[in-house]
Amino acid sequence: MIDVTVLLLDQTFSSTAVGPMEVFRHAGSLWNKLTGKAEKPRFQVRTASANGRPVLCDGPIHIQPMSAIHDIRRTDLIFIPTTGLSLDDVVERNAPVVPWLKRWHKRGAAIASVCSGVGLVAATGMLDGKRATTHWALAERFREKYPKVKWMPELMVTEDRDLYCGGGVHAALDLTLYLVEKFCGHDIAMENAKALLIEMPRAWQAGFAVVPLKTEHNDEAISTAQDWLHQNFHRPFPLEAPAHRAGMSLRNFVRRFKQATGDSPLAYLQKLRIAAAKRLLESNHRTMQEISDAVGYQDVAFFRSLFQRHTGVSPSVYRERFGV
Repeated sequence: MIDVTVLLLDQTFSSTAVGPMEVFRHAGSLWNKLTGKAEKPRFQVRTASANGRPVLCDGPIHIQPMSAIHDIRRTDLIFIPTTGLSLDDVVERNAPVVPWLKRWHKRGAAIASVCSGVGLVAATGMLDGKRATTHWALAERFREKYPKVKWMPELMVTEDRDLYCGGGVHAALDLTLYLVEKFCGHDIAMENAKALLIEMPRAWQAGFAVVPLKTEHNDEAISTAQDWLHQNFHRPFPLEAPAHRAGMSLRNFVRRFKQATGDSPLAYLQKLRIAAAKRLLESNHRTMQEISDAVGYQDVAFFRSLFQRHTGVSPSVYRERFGV
């Protein structure tokens, strides 16, 4: 039996705590019950808050924990749900939790966290030099706050030396099923997913993201070039064209553009085109060649490859998931 502690925090999204509790609790049991087999539960699930008192979630929901964190005598896995959307004071609000997490990780416990909860683990320093993901909208802020972490927000789930991270709120289920598979094997995870009618872990969250383009800076020449790119991304052109628009040599333009926006001109242009392709895939039924042409790529095979690289899924799969 695997001991898992679900940490309850004030301001958490209740679904990121309750959902994983149910997935862990039913692993090895619900499928067996539904199919007439002997139940063999795989996890012993406990809940704990910093002081043992009920926590107020993000909304009018209180959850009563089973114990305080310092009453936990054994745990193989600690699961941290979201810490809410108030990120600036997350460590102060949960000060007793940070040294507690460090102690248990040193004892060999795996630590899993999801969405903004990943920030609490990053604050301990345990994620320094390791791969991690979080909600795509929090990634840049976390990069600035915790620059030693190898942030990979395009991924739904990451694993690095007993530290597991999940993307947005509903990635809590992806992360939990990933952990069931990790600790109990593929068959148990698959049976659990079938019994609970949820998908097996999704790999990517890039398809959900708003394209992160930096437009606020003080370089007016680069702003001019950006405006030109936004107006002309749909047609093919050499990079000398926006460089000429900015009144620079290509080499100087590439350097200034990267300095101002954080992206090379080519990467920025690709993000623009992929964002436009997403909108077309979501809202109409053009052929793939027509969409490829509409965003500036005459080679549809190259477009498919580029779209897959940026979003983690093919254009056709993206259309199936997000199209009208």
